[in-house]
Amino acid sequence: RVCGGRNIMEWSIRHPACNYRDGLGLNKVGWSHKTMVSNKTECPKHSSNFLCLTASFSPFLLLLQYHVDGNRAMFYVEDATTANSLLKVSRKITDKDGYKVTVIMNSCPPPSFINTELRPEDLENLKQCMSKRFDGSQQALDLNNIRIDPDLVSLNIEVALNRKNSMQAVIKIIEENIPELVCLNLSNNRLYRLDDLGEIVNKTPNLKILNLSQNEIKTERELDRLKGLSLTELWLSGNPLCNHFKDQTAYIRSDGQVFSVIGFDIEVSPQPLPPCKTSYFPTDEIKNLILCFLQQYYSVYDSADRQPLLDAYHDGAAFSLSIPFSMQHPSKCSLGEYQKDSRNIKRLKDSTTRFRLLKHTRLNVVAFLNELPKTQHDVASFNVDVNTFTNTLLSFTVSGVFKEVDGKSRDSFRAFSRVFISVPAGNSSLCIINDEMFIRNATTEEIRRAFVAPAPTPSSSPVPTLSATQQEMLNTFSSKSGMNIEWSQKCLQDNDWDFDRAAQIFTELKAQGKIPDVAFMK
Repeated sequence: RVCGGRNIMEWSIRHPACNYRDGLGLNKVGWSHKTMVSNKTECPKHSSNFLCLTASFSPFLLLLQYHVDGNRAMFYVEDATTANSLLKVSRKITDKDGYKVTVIMNSCPPPSFINTELRPEDLENLKQCMSKRFDGSQQALDLNNIRIDPDLVSLNIEVALNRKNSMQAVIKIIEENIPELVCLNLSNNRLYRLDDLGEIVNKTPNLKILNLSQNEIKTERELDRLKGLSLTELWLSGNPLCNHFKDQTAYIRSDGQVFSVIGFDIEVSPQPLPPCKTSYFPTDEIKNLILCFLQQYYSVYDSADRQPLLDAYHDGAAFSLSIPFSMQHPSKCSLGEYQKDSRNIKRLKDSTTRFRLLKHTRLNVVAFLNELPKTQHDVASFNVDVNTFTNTLLSFTVSGVFKEVDGKSRDSFRAFSRVFISVPAGNSSLCIINDEMFIRNATTEEIRRAFVAPAPTPSSSPVPTLSATQQEMLNTFSSKSGMNIEWSQKCLQDNDWDFDRAAQIFTELKAQGKIPDVAFMK
């Protein structure tokens, strides 16, 4: 609501005139009032504004059924003096933004929960109902949505656990009959505050699992009521407080004062994740197109002159380079040579610098590539993932390992990830319109596995002079293995032209996924 251009907070204060406590509830209710407190901002119970407000009338103020719903905080007080004191401080308190706090009070009927008591026979029926919901083998009590339990509804017994009398009755039954309780399910009970549930802390020393899913708990402060519990699981899915956190890890408190594990309403597949694939291509046609392009591109990139790469880029192509924001292990393999040209936007906030570090047009792109250290890429280490493909555009990511072959960082191993966005070009080739390169230091494992299977070296005569027997064996091996001539010849040569031995080694390496895709490109 808006009043005078400012948001309004309503505190509904209802108080009985001559109340006294009896058993699980209050009775002999007289009359009550509704009080509206207007303020610019939302004022939770423990805010400084609220403390100033309550300090003006009674140091022993008891608020009953206090809860906040959006911009409205509602509670009950037990005497008319307290309600009138609230009214008297209207517009006498100023909040931190300079706005006056306004209190408006209207008469209203007494709250229904004060008139409702559980009679002794109701308590006995509730006990029987809870007995049916108790699993002795698991020491688990399921009170999910107990308000609509058929046994209780048929007897016209209303058990609303968001009311003090009902919660106290349940806790008393637990204390007297199942104090060894381990698991308690209170889901779907419209709980918006946990003050009353907090009384269970000293009643159930073995309680480890508490399910509060699908309730109306709005703030994490309510969880402070459960500090004394030694929970291993606390389920909160479906409560408004879950919307205050970006992800699941934000719920977990490291101090362990309240709980150590949070349960979430997420389906967990019992099946393990499938093994990671080395590369992803939507079709064999696209696979052959990309692998052919990469073989040609990196054969030029790793040569002494990268100028021929001009043919691979569009006239309006763009390129950017980035390295990690921080390096944990700087050494002689540091990325200092790439630092000045890194466009890591986590570090660069200035828009002018960001734009300057973009390389535009193919001439500037290739000129920049020529300035980078000379390299040798391990083609066998390449992983290729196709991100997007249409008839007019193809985007794919290439990652792998290379080593520098000159300069101060010679023989330093790097890992890279490169995103190419390309369009079709003549002769079934690709033309790059956008190129993003990320470089970091290679890990120990990446270095260990690098260049284990050397890539074939392009030559004008890929198949040297062989005997007629070797030529026939080579053709047969290439046909049966599916590998191209160069890789088939290498496999046979490494095994002294022993066909059966070469076939066995090939089968083992292929099963282990150690043969790169380029070996099958013909």
